[in-house]
Amino acid sequence: MKLQNMLPSHLRQALEEKWPLFLPSGTIEYHGEHLPLGVDTFAVIKALDEVEKRINCVIAPPIWYGPASFAVAGPEKGTIQVDDDRFGKHVSDVMRGLLDTGFRNIIVVIHHQFEMGQLMPEALAFKKAGVSLIFELLEKERGRGWWGSEKMASYYAHLTTPDNPFRWIQVVPLMSSEIQEKMGYDHAGKLETSLMMAAVPETVNLAFLEGNIPWFTREARQASQVHGERTFQMIVDYLIELAR
Repeated sequence: MKLQNMLPSHLRQALEEKWPLFLPSGTIEYHGEHLPLGVDTFAVIKALDEVEKRINCVIAPPIWYGPASFAVAGPEKGTIQVDDDRFGKHVSDVMRGLLDTGFRNIIVVIHHQFEMGQLMPEALAFKKAGVSLIFELLEKERGRGWWGSEKMASYYAHLTTPDNPFRWIQVVPLMSSEIQEKMGYDHAGKLETSLMMAAVPETVNLAFLEGNIPWFTREARQASQVHGERTFQMIVDYLIELAR
């Protein structure tokens, strides 16, 4: 269920039943002439729309304006860059609100610059904010010395369970390393073009792949909607497993 559509009764149900909450984040960034500027966010939204159909969960509104960088192209081609530190403060406020509301299984899903687990500015901002918020919350609720208290004696036995408070906020790539290895990973190439053909086909114009095109878009000529749909199927299964 979309967070913005929930009635208070829906929210109470989600909290009582401990539904996971997914927070999609992305960017506005140049992806060649044939793809929309919102590729990274569209991909996450599409996957989470499919997750929502299969499990009880909450989908928060997406954060569109993540740190894109001008590594691919400047603002004259549509890329919007935001300051890393200011972005970190913004997402910290958002996640603090979600924690204060009562969510304890928050999964931030990012596609931008998250190949093979590399931590770039967008993911780093969420990771840093998430860990800081958990420490802040635990000290507020349990007092100083909370980790050293006898109540935490089983901490190491529960590292991979919901009893570990540092799992209350997870920051994950849209595609696991295993999916990336199997289906490929690129910027505006075969993979991302296929994802957009499956997610928002009306925004894709393959006619712009003719002639002299940027190197990173050349393999986009091999893209297909089928490849995108197969990739999304694997992504959805992976995200559902994370939520559980």
